Amino acid sequence: MTHEPPAAHSAAPHEHPAGPAPAAVQPAAQPVRPVWTAPVRRTRPGLVALAIVGIVIAAAALFLVFVYLATFLGAGTLLVGLILALIPLLGILLAVRWIDRWEPEPRPALWFAFLWGAGVSVVTALLFDLGVQLARAGTGISETDGGFAAAVVQAPLVEEAAKGAGVLLIFWVFRHRFDGPVDGVVYAATIAAGFAFSENIQYFGVAMIEGGAANLGFTFLVRGVLSPFAHVMFTACIGIACGLASRMRPAAAVGTIVLGFVSAMFLHFVWNGAFYLVAGESLVVYYLVVQVPLFLAAIAVVIVLRRQEERVTSLRLREYAAAGWFSLAEVGMLATRGGRRQARAWAARQPPARKQAMRDFIQNSTRLAFARQRMLNGTFVNVDRADESELLGLIQRDRAGVIGPV
Repeated sequence: MTHEPPAAHSAAPHEHPAGPAPAAVQPAAQPVRPVWTAPVRRTRPGLVALAIVGIVIAAAALFLVFVYLATFLGAGTLLVGLILALIPLLGILLAVRWIDRWEPEPRPALWFAFLWGAGVSVVTALLFDLGVQLARAGTGISETDGGFAAAVVQAPLVEEAAKGAGVLLIFWVFRHRFDGPVDGVVYAATIAAGFAFSENIQYFGVAMIEGGAANLGFTFLVRGVLSPFAHVMFTACIGIACGLASRMRPAAAVGTIVLGFVSAMFLHFVWNGAFYLVAGESLVVYYLVVQVPLFLAAIAVVIVLRRQEERVTSLRLREYAAAGWFSLAEVGMLATRGGRRQARAWAARQPPARKQAMRDFIQNSTRLAFARQRMLNGTFVNVDRADESELLGLIQRDRAGVIGPV
């Protein structure tokens, strides 16, 4: 019984005719069945420490949010709101996982993103609102617009700025892994999911206190069923802008990011404003005519961006194949959804070490393709030869692990 994986025998670079190597790819010089020698990995202890500190601070902010909510909701109401808020949160996170499937982002970065949205962004919005209320009290100016300015002007500006700051922070700290718009969508959606989670706890709790089960059911229908992705759509504009900026020169990148913030705030303004400017049956018509098409358009954009990731992976890995680092059969396995499904199905029947090696082989090859793309773009969020060499070394290790001992 053979244990060879899909395309395993074609793994050796010299087993296919190698075309002319692209200028930026070093030709491979490997034995028929390479025995991996661990490359020197460039550890970044400062980045690890920064990630840990960021997660701790963001988690502390989320704890403060729970304390704040418990003070006026009570423990029982808080628990009910939390349980209900988990339902739309689960749907959003499953969607994010689907978007992130091709080239998964680092788990610590995703945890930080969620905690930033649920903790830091909410605390920022609450503190700003408290400051506005104190300023009004100090000047004797009372609110006479029924909360219109706070909901339609203040909320879009402050909340999108707070959530967007988290996207920008991740964009800067993890810039060597921030490959494009899909990564931006993943981080922005995760931050927005965290923000909506904490906000939903408050809305569900207040609805339960003020109107009982009927009011709570209506609020859950609006926020948990009809519009769970509202915040995701707003903040995704910033994420896409940061992803596009990762492929641009600094001046164009700054302008693109500013446009992303403006777009997020505008969509938030349009959503909140509808509840004040449109009433009754017209609100339902507005939702069907405006918000549903916007949501469908957002889905279409994500699908297009995901397919673009597949094309980039195939194109860049073919360049490495021409230099002898991959066989064309391996490129077909690594750069297509069908090839990956076949590889994962094969790996599922193997010992754990070989299964993990296949998973790493796919992930590191995808990272290599996008690192190559950034090198060709020549942007300020670039990679250097050491990054490429490290990934090529990891891929040799992964291939040896997949093939296994002979």
